[in-house]
Amino acid sequence: MALALEMMQIFKFSIWKAARLSFAFSCNRHFRAVKHFSTQETEPSQSASAEFGSEGNSHRHGSHHLPMSGLGDAARAIPKSHPPPKSCKGLAPQKTLRWKWKSSMRRTEQAASSSEEFRNLREDDFSKAQKRPVPKPMSIERTKGSEILFGIAPCSLAFLQSKRDFFQLFLKSGSSCARPVMEEFAQRAKARGVPVHHVRRQVLDALCKGQVHQGVCLEATPLHPRSLEEAEASRVGVATGLGTQLIWLVLEQIQDPMNLGAVLRSAHFLGVDRVVTSQKDSCPLTPTVSKASAGAMEVLEVYSTDNLQRFLKAKIEEGWEVIGTVSKSEVEDKVPVISCLEFHWNKPTVLVLGNEGYGLSSETRSLCHRMLIIPPGRTLQPGIESLNVSVATGILLHSICSQKIK
Repeated sequence: MALALEMMQIFKFSIWKAARLSFAFSCNRHFRAVKHFSTQETEPSQSASAEFGSEGNSHRHGSHHLPMSGLGDAARAIPKSHPPPKSCKGLAPQKTLRWKWKSSMRRTEQAASSSEEFRNLREDDFSKAQKRPVPKPMSIERTKGSEILFGIAPCSLAFLQSKRDFFQLFLKSGSSCARPVMEEFAQRAKARGVPVHHVRRQVLDALCKGQVHQGVCLEATPLHPRSLEEAEASRVGVATGLGTQLIWLVLEQIQDPMNLGAVLRSAHFLGVDRVVTSQKDSCPLTPTVSKASAGAMEVLEVYSTDNLQRFLKAKIEEGWEVIGTVSKSEVEDKVPVISCLEFHWNKPTVLVLGNEGYGLSSETRSLCHRMLIIPPGRTLQPGIESLNVSVATGILLHSICSQKIK
């Protein structure tokens, strides 16, 4: 026991001695730094140089070769050439250097304090900041075979036309839900017994796969084109005479849903009597088409046929005129080509438009009585001598339908 106490005392004495020696070494180092800078002059005048001679110069120049490792952090922080401030003019050289050393020490302490504050700010305010928990997405049960209709106009017209069956209505929660149009949607859904859900915008985005939903999504059954053969068998919409101004729009392999929607919107606006699409390689009537048509797809009756050439031959036998469309660069000698401004609408007409890429097929072209072109307003460069199919449809339909006798 006595031996253990003796060893403990020896250990404590060793620690105390080591701390004392370290403190003495540190004090000695800083003392030598102060002594060194107190014996130096900032910028000796000409008289001082003459008085001291070459010895003073050699001492001054030799000071630049002293090792900086023993001067401490305070000596490193002092700039080598720093003009004395106005406040220290008139002081003795030793006092001037002492003042410079104290100022440098003060700047070093301020820099260390600022660095510590920045480190605390970085650690406390950023690295330890807790993120808000992200709410889990709402799980929505869908009816098998249904689709999500989105947008104010498509959903509103779908409710009015009642061509679909409805399962669920989703409205954006928040202040926008108080708008009259949202209240009207909720009332229509409740009148039909359709459940109404107020959900976050992220849920609506997921339902319509990032499309522009305007705060409304409606789960409903899909729309499909009616069979043209069944409609012809029931004699729906057949011209009663050759002088009747009827116009049907036939679309051969239009594949882009945005183009199809824009074409349906123009056809409904300008008064087309019927729209017929080819079943092969044509875009179906999707919710994107309904949104692009601003809901016209919900109102306009769309038909499809599995044999477009046979349908055109049947209309020719009934006395209809079949006109196709072509760009100026695709003009051929086989079928007469005229400007759309020269066309006179004096009999039932079928206007045929082709695919976005290659236009009408050769079989369909051979059945056309005439081909219409839209005259450009300037000389066009190769590659831009044609229009988008939906734009061309609007121009041609307006040129024809403006001749309608009211």
